Amino acid sequence: MRIFWGTVGVLGIILAFAGMVLPVLPTVPFVLLAAFSFNRSSPRFHNMLMKHRVFGPQIREWQEHRAIDPRIKLIAVGSMAVGLSISWFILPLFYWTIQLMILLVAALFILTRANPPPAM
Repeated sequence: MRIFWGTVGVLGIILAFAGMVLPVLPTVPFVLLAAFSFNRSSPRFHNMLMKHRVFGPQIREWQEHRAIDPRIKLIAVGSMAVGLSISWFILPLFYWTIQLMILLVAALFILTRANPPPAM
């Protein structure tokens, strides 16, 4: 099972990096998937993710509070909107509509998550 979870973790990281440059692909869910997977397969990689200066706080907020920072929500939904706008000119209407429905569900999920408690 360690090999399976390690493979899922690596795929999560690859997709997260792709999400950094592709506005339609989200980053944080794939980082969370990688953290979940590495927690079951590789303590070393899990610790690396938890100590990452950008992803570590997001992972901890999700694990401890099931919360997403409002700034991250704005970036995520904004980048989805930009990607959707660009794809309007590229995709046929049928495929663009499918993308719209998927991104609406993803945006709704992101926006309805709690905000983390204020730092003390």
